[in-house]
Amino acid sequence: MKLKHLSTAMILATLPATGVFAAALDRSGQSVSAFLQPGNYFEAGISVLDPTVKGQSTAATGSQNISDMGEDYQFYNAALKLQLTDYLSFGLIYDQPFGADAEYHDSTLFTNTAGNTKVEVDTQNISMLFGVQPIKNVNLYAGGVYQTVKGGVQLRGAGYGGATAINTFGGYNADIPEDSAAGWLVGAAYQIPEIALKASVTYRSEIKHKVNIDESSVGVGPIAAILNNATGSTDITTPQSVNLDLQTGIMANTVAFANVRWVNWKDFAIRPYAFGIASNIAGANPAINKPNGFDLVAYTDDQWSVNAGVGRKLSEQWAGNVSVGWDSGAGNPITTLGPTEGYWNLGVGVQFSPAANYFISGGVKYFWLGDAKAQSGAQFNTDSYLADFTDNHAIAYGMKIGYRF
Repeated sequence: MKLKHLSTAMILATLPATGVFAAALDRSGQSVSAFLQPGNYFEAGISVLDPTVKGQSTAATGSQNISDMGEDYQFYNAALKLQLTDYLSFGLIYDQPFGADAEYHDSTLFTNTAGNTKVEVDTQNISMLFGVQPIKNVNLYAGGVYQTVKGGVQLRGAGYGGATAINTFGGYNADIPEDSAAGWLVGAAYQIPEIALKASVTYRSEIKHKVNIDESSVGVGPIAAILNNATGSTDITTPQSVNLDLQTGIMANTVAFANVRWVNWKDFAIRPYAFGIASNIAGANPAINKPNGFDLVAYTDDQWSVNAGVGRKLSEQWAGNVSVGWDSGAGNPITTLGPTEGYWNLGVGVQFSPAANYFISGGVKYFWLGDAKAQSGAQFNTDSYLADFTDNHAIAYGMKIGYRF
């Protein structure tokens, strides 16, 4: 590949903050673009998100303002790709694909003297890829994925309690200890370096975890007693996904690019063991009318997202890009633990290459977050909800370094 083509392609290796605030728990976007870089290559990056997520409780729940419940967070990624021979390649990719970080502070719907409603979920992935290039322009790849997951949920406030049996869920705690499990990925890429054309499609499997969640309750009554004493394992399955990546040269030193991502959130749900027993009992209450119980967290729709833009080499050392993104969300109404429905975003990025074989890049994205109606688990798949979250936004920052050797 000629240097001018290499430099142009590197523009797309440096798009920071690509996912960051996607539907449901999606964060990193799970890109394999580093593995598709030519030759031997290493990169490392960090993304930071500063969200503002405010709301208003419904008249039925006692109208009150809900201050910002979105917590700042950061996550990291790194990748190593080795071209072992003309026909074989190997890669390692580290990312933090799924997560959540939120806490309510001053609404009686979601806080009380026992604390605040909050959630924190962290995952880590290490993907090991092996690629075969049977002919010049084709790359077939597959590999295994090692994943860890951990987190915690605390429910507080009138939104999870009142005059019915559901009230005692307002004291519920769930501590998810770190668990590991394995999955796999497979994909194919086609490229014509002379015109900076590259297309790839990557499928990632779901990954099934079986976790002994530590559950307890600071509430009172028979439901709280169940939450405080039952023990058993819980299945947590992170979703399957498909990424489609496209880029092509459109004029000298300029490329257009797009990413389309699908994530199977519709089939995702978490129902901890004791929570499930208690929800079956509470669901029998005619006011709730869920005889089969309900989930702690669940989503009604799959996520679709699109990010597209243009990157341009400005000089031998400088390049830049602009992009626009859209995310469908994972359903509305949606869980109180993540009350946004998709987004639109606008991003800009810049890359500085002191030498031909390495670069430093940075970027920023502004997100217009979709309005959402927040539900508790007992309301899932009903028309009732606790609060409206509207006119919210987020700002994401990213930085990355890349080195070719």
